[in-house]
Amino acid sequence: MDRYAVAGNPVEHSQSPFIHAEFARQTGQLLEFTRLLCPLDGFAQTLHGFASDCATARGCSVTVPFKFEAFELASRHTDRAALAQAANVLRFDPEGWLADNTDGVGLVRDIERNAGVSLAGTRVLLLGAGGAAAGVLGPLLGARPAQLVVANRTVARAERLVARHISVAGACELQSRAPDACGTGFDVVVNATASSLLGAPLPVSAHVLAPRALALDMMYGPLAQGFVDWASAQGARGRDGLGMLVEQAAVAFELWRGVRPDTASVLAALRARLSGATV
Repeated sequence: MDRYAVAGNPVEHSQSPFIHAEFARQTGQLLEFTRLLCPLDGFAQTLHGFASDCATARGCSVTVPFKFEAFELASRHTDRAALAQAANVLRFDPEGWLADNTDGVGLVRDIERNAGVSLAGTRVLLLGAGGAAAGVLGPLLGARPAQLVVANRTVARAERLVARHISVAGACELQSRAPDACGTGFDVVVNATASSLLGAPLPVSAHVLAPRALALDMMYGPLAQGFVDWASAQGARGRDGLGMLVEQAAVAFELWRGVRPDTASVLAALRARLSGATV
């Protein structure tokens, strides 16, 4: 049986095993998907151990805080991973590990398909400039917003991320700013910072939200509830990252198995699972 894992720290909260088990059942694929807790200073060692100790290990998903390190471990990279310089998916090919980044594709699919918001011509605020933000910026630009602002406490980091993406910005006005000077009235606000994971306050005011804006936190479940509640209290549409999680996992599953699963039924089952309802 082929084996896969989600690697991160923390990782016990990850819903990836459930998602990929549902994808496998739906598509008739035989595989096992587990969690792999990696020491903060032992990601590479843990991952190489998983790949070498199990002859049927075929790949892994990568979550915080190892997406930059995962990119460096691979000898080959997809175009979107190369642009992000961060990876959330590894495939253990005999000719060398392949790194991909499916976060951005998953985010755009969730916003446009599941939330029903077209990004074309909108003003988008992306909070953060770490691995999560790096993975989604390229696909967000590919959806053709009119303006996209990357806001980060360390502005130089946001500037470097923007500079790397200028060549794919097209007609979009792409800018980097400090959180307290990022502007107001955005149609879509995406929180790619660790604020929800750490229980820290958001670095921006409610003025960043346009009336009925979509405000999406890339975390999900209880971790994202504070952000969702904050957005809803301002009259925005608060949304967690559960849909993004399922959509990006589907792209990873297709990369690994060569078949694209349906996401709508799995997202519904996952929301019911997390709410305690009967699936």
